[in-house]
Amino acid sequence: NFRGVESVNDNAGIGAIPVKAFFNNPAMLNLIDSALLRNFDIQIALKNIDAAELMLKRAKLGNIPQLNLQVTANSNRPSDNSLNGLSTSQFLGTKHLEDFNANLALSWEADIWGKIAKQKDAAYAGYLQSEEVKKAVQTRVVSQVASRFYRLLMLDAQLKVANSNVELNNNTLKMIKMQFDAGQVTSLAIQQAEAQQLKATQLIPQIKQEISIQENALSFLSGKFPSAIERATTLEQITISDQLATGVPSTMLSIRPDVKSSELDLRIANAKVGITNAQLYPSLIISASGGLNSFKASNWFNVPASLFGVVGGGITQPIFNRKELKIQFELAKVEREQSVLLFRQTVVAAVAEVSDEQSKIINLKTEYAIAQNRVATLQL
Repeated sequence: NFRGVESVNDNAGIGAIPVKAFFNNPAMLNLIDSALLRNFDIQIALKNIDAAELMLKRAKLGNIPQLNLQVTANSNRPSDNSLNGLSTSQFLGTKHLEDFNANLALSWEADIWGKIAKQKDAAYAGYLQSEEVKKAVQTRVVSQVASRFYRLLMLDAQLKVANSNVELNNNTLKMIKMQFDAGQVTSLAIQQAEAQQLKATQLIPQIKQEISIQENALSFLSGKFPSAIERATTLEQITISDQLATGVPSTMLSIRPDVKSSELDLRIANAKVGITNAQLYPSLIISASGGLNSFKASNWFNVPASLFGVVGGGITQPIFNRKELKIQFELAKVEREQSVLLFRQTVVAAVAEVSDEQSKIINLKTEYAIAQNRVATLQL
């Protein structure tokens, strides 16, 4: 439910408008492009995507059998008084027992309980979540750049007004001094005018300091060292269409990166429950190996006499560590419940934020119309 917001049959809301279509100031767009390319938070988010992609690739290899090549050569001299030593000496006519082996070993775990499939699902959800986090970071950075740029233009306008006030106070002070010389006013009038002139002058360094702070913040957002920011425009020249549609509130909610990220976090938690649950059950591993084996190097590659092969299967059931695995399963369920609550919290917070912003839009339009009427009245 969106408080105080009427349903609008318009799916193409503000959230669907590209940045370059919403903002039309070249200087601001250059700052936004620089921030999207060089901002440190965005670069970190991109690296997180790379890491999540690698984890997804690793998870996809879970169903692929492991195949290893092994080549060994051993020489063993048993004791003359040992059974192996006596047997080697009597039957082989040598005191050394040699073994040459080259084989391929294959091992494959059957995904009976869906553990590997859940691992893939968790990795895929993690990858999608990293994408949504990147979108959220990009949205925040663009918003911060635009907000600080507008703040900078507002400070420029304030500085212009402050300079005009200083000039006006200087002229007023000169006029009062002339009146004092003519005996029309007392020295108190001069003191009051000087105090007013100093007060107006005091605002200028304060505004300049705030301008410097905003420029440094914009430079940091753009991934650059502190420097002056090009404006090439004034606050009066900035225009934003007042015909922008807010769109359907539920649609705005569904495309928010924070909501999507929280939903994917719940998906990951649910997959972990499945993984820890599967670990409680037996695992079936099928293995096979084959190759060439000989106790003489000269016969090592004598085919088919040196060929051998082994096929087997095994079932592993956790016994002594079952209690630990059970605790992991219960912990995963608790974490899933936490993810459910966090998802609900994110949705409720997003609904409140969307309602707040749409209420602001409605009230600001009313406030702007009243201000226009006030200006028109004062100009009569």
